[in-house]
Amino acid sequence: MSLLSAAFRLSACRAALRPAASSRLYPCASAGLRLQPGRAASVSATNDNEWIHKFAFEENFNAIDRPRPGFQVMDTSGEVLAPEYDPNDKDLSWRMYTTMLQLNALDNVMYDIQRQGKISFYMTHYGEEAALMGSASSLNSEDVVYGQYREAGVLMWRGYTTQQMIDQCFGNKDDPGRGRQMPVHYGCPELNFHTISSPLGTQIPQAVGSAYAQKLRKENACTIVYMGDGAASEGDFHAGLNFAATLRAPVIFFCRNNKYAISTSVKEQYRGDGIVSRGVGYGIDAIRVDGNDVFAVQHATREARRRAVEEQKPTLIEAMTYRVGHHSTSDDSTRYRSMEEIEAWKENNNPITRLARYLEKKGWFHSEAEDAEMRKSMRKKVVQALRLAEKKPFPAVEHLFSDVYDVLPSHLQEQKNSLDKHLARHQADYEKILSQHA
Repeated sequence: MSLLSAAFRLSACRAALRPAASSRLYPCASAGLRLQPGRAASVSATNDNEWIHKFAFEENFNAIDRPRPGFQVMDTSGEVLAPEYDPNDKDLSWRMYTTMLQLNALDNVMYDIQRQGKISFYMTHYGEEAALMGSASSLNSEDVVYGQYREAGVLMWRGYTTQQMIDQCFGNKDDPGRGRQMPVHYGCPELNFHTISSPLGTQIPQAVGSAYAQKLRKENACTIVYMGDGAASEGDFHAGLNFAATLRAPVIFFCRNNKYAISTSVKEQYRGDGIVSRGVGYGIDAIRVDGNDVFAVQHATREARRRAVEEQKPTLIEAMTYRVGHHSTSDDSTRYRSMEEIEAWKENNNPITRLARYLEKKGWFHSEAEDAEMRKSMRKKVVQALRLAEKKPFPAVEHLFSDVYDVLPSHLQEQKNSLDKHLARHQADYEKILSQHA
């Protein structure tokens, strides 16, 4: 049995009171217990539980202070510690690295222009790039993606362009949402990426429904849904896991545990062993991985996809990472964490640097000068796309009423007629305003 498979199976074991020694919620790795496959059964008139005759509660053993270990392929220096999971694929590794840099270049420029007042809002991905590329690279194009709001890298991996992302953030005429959504609320039906919605956690039960539909249609595909550790505190998370477990929906729950739910640290969020332990409670196979190790994330997601498609089993992946940037441009994270903490993660556990060191050890990395030139070129392309997006006009006013009803209801038609009259009466004023923003 492989190490990764063993980790999944261990996490799938059920917590049960046993008549011998004092029990723990999670057996140790040497126990080798497995979750029994689900089977349809009627409820019998007699309770078939295993019973003990000594009174005892399941005890809280301070799991937050003694967390279970996570799966890792390479350490922070880029040294491979589990050779059997090293893809040893130059093209794949380079694509991961360059896509991380591309996302980084986009973040740098878009964060700056938000500060200049050119867009209203933005969210960066600093520190979480490996979790995105590792998972995205393990999926098929037919697999359906539900993001939270920090998954632009997944969409980028699938072929969504920098230009399309910037157009969305500007809400111009080429924004698929026609300017109705906040910036970074991307969506692309052609790439099977559902549009981001702001309310936290709503995508989780929706993804389970999507996966269940795939199961009913016997599709050779699964659904993956992303969330942060904070979203795992929402009721939708628990409803989603329970539905997925009982329906055996082919869904992957991917939690980016980046240590903070905006300003609330994980130490204030829960007392249990993170998010991975919750999968066990719902009867779902679960695994914790080093979220800054792109290969650990890749192998975990690949195995989770196999289980979803071949065995119709849901899985939960907890990727342990760190949000280096502010939660969003509306946040100042130095109010609740120190610069020393942030800098320590940037210097010692940077997923981009880790992958670069791996490439260097393989002899695949180019020179520092070439790397700097590549980063400079990527930034230049982002700036070019930005300038083009700024010149594009806003969506036409009539799109305030489009894309919902095939035939406009009478009350909306009345509003549209009223708006048309208003615009006609003040046409000169609006033309002046628009010219100022051109």
